[in-house]
Amino acid sequence: MSINLQRILAFPSLPRRLLKGLCMLSLVLFLSTLSLVPGQPVSLLGLELLILGLGALILVVVLDVGTWRRTEPRFRRGMLRLITIGLLATVSTAVAGASLLAQAGGGLYWLVPAVILAIVAALIDAWVLLIEIVR
Repeated sequence: MSINLQRILAFPSLPRRLLKGLCMLSLVLFLSTLSLVPGQPVSLLGLELLILGLGALILVVVLDVGTWRRTEPRFRRGMLRLITIGLLATVSTAVAGASLLAQAGGGLYWLVPAVILAIVAALIDAWVLLIEIVR
């Protein structure tokens, strides 16, 4: 992103998009790391994923609201899909944790869409910040 840093900083909403993209990739890193702890009780993993998912959800909502407010109206329509993808990624993480705690409802299967959606959200932000910004 540093290639277009001056251009990114010229738009008030874009640094928040950059931060959200990094948060999405961090979500994938943290949930993968937590899931790989050997011998961890399932209930502890469930609690960790629930807390991670809810924390990420709050962060994503705060970043998206700020980004929405700072974005020119003509660009807002395209943001709705990205906002939805980020919300679904974080909610899927929280649902994975809750279902592990409840011992019903899919458990770790919820991490598959969480990881895929988080990566897609980060890639979309990266595309905007690397390619679309110079058009």
